[in-house]
Order: sequence, then C-alpha cells, then structure tokens
Amino acid sequence: MSIEVGLLMFPVLMIAIFMGVPVAFSLMGVAVVFGYLRFGDALVHQLVAKVDDVASYYVLAAVPLFIFMGAILERSGIAVRLFEAIHLWTRRLPGGLAVGTVLLCVVFAAASGVVGATESVVGLLAIPVMLKYAYDKGLISGTICAGGSLGTIIPPSVVVVILAPVADISVGDLFVGMLFPGLMLAGLFVIYILVRCTLRPADGPRIPPEADEPPLLQKLWLTATALVPPLILIFSVLGTIMLGWATPTEAAAVGAFGTVVMTMLYGSFNLRVLQEAMVKTLQVTAMILFILLGGTMFSGTFVALGGISAVQDLLAGTDLSPWTIMLSMLALAFVAGFVLDLISIVLIIVPIAVELLRPMGVDIVWFCIMFLIMIQTSYLTPPMAPAIFYLRGISPPELKLSHMYRGVVPFIALEFVVLALVALFPAIALWLPEVVFGV
Repeated sequence: MSIEVGLLMFPVLMIAIFMGVPVAFSLMGVAVVFGYLRFGDALVHQLVAKVDDVASYYVLAAVPLFIFMGAILERSGIAVRLFEAIHLWTRRLPGGLAVGTVLLCVVFAAASGVVGATESVVGLLAIPVMLKYAYDKGLISGTICAGGSLGTIIPPSVVVVILAPVADISVGDLFVGMLFPGLMLAGLFVIYILVRCTLRPADGPRIPPEADEPPLLQKLWLTATALVPPLILIFSVLGTIMLGWATPTEAAAVGAFGTVVMTMLYGSFNLRVLQEAMVKTLQVTAMILFILLGGTMFSGTFVALGGISAVQDLLAGTDLSPWTIMLSMLALAFVAGFVLDLISIVLIIVPIAVELLRPMGVDIVWFCIMFLIMIQTSYLTPPMAPAIFYLRGISPPELKLSHMYRGVVPFIALEFVVLALVALFPAIALWLPEVVFGV
C-alpha cells in the first residue's frame, strides 16, 4: 500500500506546481502529507533528520560564496573592461562582436558560476553595440541566450554545487569533468557564428578600422589590465581545485575574497556595491537552500514509502537497458525544464536516476555531465525558455520574441551535438577527472 502511495507523490507534486504553488512549498507540502499518511507523528523525526542533513552538507557553504562572487562582478563594472578588451581582437572577424560576446560569457561564467548574472550583464553590454552595427536580431538573441547559459556547464557552477551532494559524487570531479564539454560548446558557438557570418556577411558585418584605434602595444596593455585579473580569479577557484590545493568550498572562499580585491584594484568597490551584493547573496542563497530542503524532504519520503523499489521493480519487469533508462531520464529533465527551474529539476529527478543507474554500473559523473548539458538545452528551448525571459527583461523593443525564438534554434542544435558526443565518447567527460584526481 505504501508503495502505491509513494508513486502518487509525483502527480500530486506536478498538480501543485501547475496550480502556482511555489516549488519549495510544493515539495515540502507533498512530503509532509504523504509522509504523515504512512508514518504519522514519527514523520517529524524523519524530516528533522533531513533538515540536519542539509545543514551539515559542508560543500553547500560554497553556494553563497559563488553567488557573492557573481553579485560583486555584476555590479563592479569589471565586465565593461572585459567586453572592450575582448572586442579589440575580435571586431574585425565575421560576426566579431558576437564571437567576442561568447568569449566574454565564457570568462564571466568561469568567474561567477551564476547563470542569470552572466546573461544579464553581457546582454546589457553587447546588445546595443550589435544593434548599432546592424547585426541580425536573431543572431543577437541566440548569442546572448546561448552564451549566458554556459554558466550551467562551465565551472564553477552553483547548480553543480547542489547536484554533486544529491548524486553523492565529488564536486571536484564534476567541475573538472564538465570543463571539456563546456569549452566544446563555446567553441561550436564561435565556429557557427564565424561560418554563418562568412556565408551571410549582412548577419554580422566586420567593423571597419577606426581612426583612433590603439596601436598593438596599447592593445596588449589594455587586454592585460582587463583580462589577467579575472583569469587569476578563475585560477584561484578552478586551478586550486584541479591542483588539489583546496576543496571546492575553500576555493569558493578564495574566489570571493579575490573578487573583492579585484574590484578594489579596479576602483569599483564601495559600500553600496558591497551592500547590494550581500543582499542579493542572502536572497538567492535562501531561495536555493529552501528549495534544496524541500527536495531533500520529498526524496526522503519517496524512498521511505518504497517509491524507488517500486520503480526498480517496474523497470526490471520491462527489461530496459541502462541506455534506455538514462535517455529516458534525460528526456524527462528536458521536458521538466519547460516548467521548473534548474535546481528543482536536479532535486526531483537526479536522486531517482542515480538510484536506478548506479546498480547498473553507469558512471554517475558521466551521467551528471550529460544531465547538465540537457538542462542547459532545456533552459534555451521555447516556448518556456528561461534564457529568453531573462533576455526579454533586458532587451530593447526592437528585439522581438520572434527574433529570440528563431535565434536560439541553431544553438539548441549545437547543444544536442555536444550531448551526443559526450554520450558516445564518455572520455570527453571522464578523462580529465581521471588524470587530475585518479578516479
């Protein structure tokens, strides 16, 4: 009887979410109602244990630190200098402004780990310039949405800090393993822009030389002053993890401190920037941890009611292969991305997927990296693409929704290309963690 009750949890959860109940309250409410029906007052002790589990996740201390990094970078004006420095070198290329925008997104994502911050900051900088030079509006939209979404798959990603403990794997393994797929995605985006704008120059015209263009030595100096400090910041986070000098939480603390120091060096630091960053950090961290707590309660109740056993028995009766189950979970994550935020998808789907796939011998790091690519793809995909809604909030009136829907399609196709490559060649995701950590 309890197994049947457990299987009803998901339909009830979806109904609550579609009715407009916030995700955290939906997860907690369903867990409390179904748990009470089965365990009565004893449920209190189980849920208190889940609260203690979340509170004792040492790695979660990295979440507010990465969010603080992104909030400081977002308000400090550092992105403006990066934008100008990168475009000094890319502006003469076909689609050079779009190429530079993707590269800026890579650097900003690697320095902050927050998806929405990357898209908002880069979009506000790049859209007016690309419109000024008559870039195709679909290309503008697709570049901003796709480049901004790279924060999901390029480390350090806040989503990964949540995903790793849920999947019971190392944050460091995921950070290192997602590096090649993330750079492959960015590389394919750049290649697509270059090829498209070479074949159709009107979509992304080259910018003609300017009379006051700086000489080579000045270009190099401007690039060094704008690019080297963020690269040092990136190394302080990712480099220390890869070299084994720091845990992800310790690296996040170094990164947060480095971000403040870098902002001071640029002369952008003041009490208002600090206050706004701290308030943003508090708001976003509270939201994430509240959803995480709800997801932990939901999955704990689901397991206690025998839901995992019921699903395993059901799959055993159908004799499905690990590939079929894995692809089904990825497809479910893709569809869930139309209505749920990234962290909610992780908390709802990953615990079940891991419990099903681990006994079958599937490498969970490999699966999680494919999962990250899939939810990033869903993040771009109409009609409910969060990336498009972020862009809609910062774009001028001449960028219409039709431009955005049309513009993201080629980039979505490239996401599926990288997903297929990682699925067919697991070494893309697993070779570097083996080299770095010997796993």
